[in-house]
Amino acid sequence: MKRLLYIKASPRGQRSHSLAVADVFVETYRKRHPEAVVEVRDLFAMDLPKLDGAMLEAKYNIMHGLEHSAEQKARWRAVEAVIEDFTSFDRYVFAVPMWNFNFPYVLKHYMDVIIQPSYTFTTTAEGYHGLTEGKAFVAYARGGEYPPDSGADAINFQARHFEWLLRFIGLEQIFTVVVQPTLQGPEKAKESRLAAMDEARSLVVRF
Repeated sequence: MKRLLYIKASPRGQRSHSLAVADVFVETYRKRHPEAVVEVRDLFAMDLPKLDGAMLEAKYNIMHGLEHSAEQKARWRAVEAVIEDFTSFDRYVFAVPMWNFNFPYVLKHYMDVIIQPSYTFTTTAEGYHGLTEGKAFVAYARGGEYPPDSGADAINFQARHFEWLLRFIGLEQIFTVVVQPTLQGPEKAKESRLAAMDEARSLVVRF
């Protein structure tokens, strides 16, 4: 049975362009695969484990087989729970707005939690190897325009960074749709949003 995890990295609700496109993709997917399990994780509503000094000490003590306390084990178990939740799915949908030329801090926090050695990646003689299997769909939204091979594209760390992380953990099949520009007038934003929604619907057949 297919299992799809929809991860929301925007707090803007109905005003969010990335959520609108991702919502359409998920709705279309549900209709095409009524038997599939679909769950949602709103990152702005989640209480993700803090990767502070105490957590990192627990991590390295446990992963290196060193002496550790019950409290440290419980701390690290909170991270493992998030990873296990993520890897229990085989389809991933992300709604990702651009914030300061990158993606929101909550998504970075989430990725920092799940990207852990021996859990979602490993190291071999050939280098790093991702352990996560499945496909990913990403709905991006950007206030400006960042065409390929342009000066603006050089500062678009949103897609470049995020997709590198996905591939790092093993998600090689990545489908993307972009809503841009969203800050050059309501008509242009609406036109781009509707076009992106149509494109998202068309990609479901490949997902």
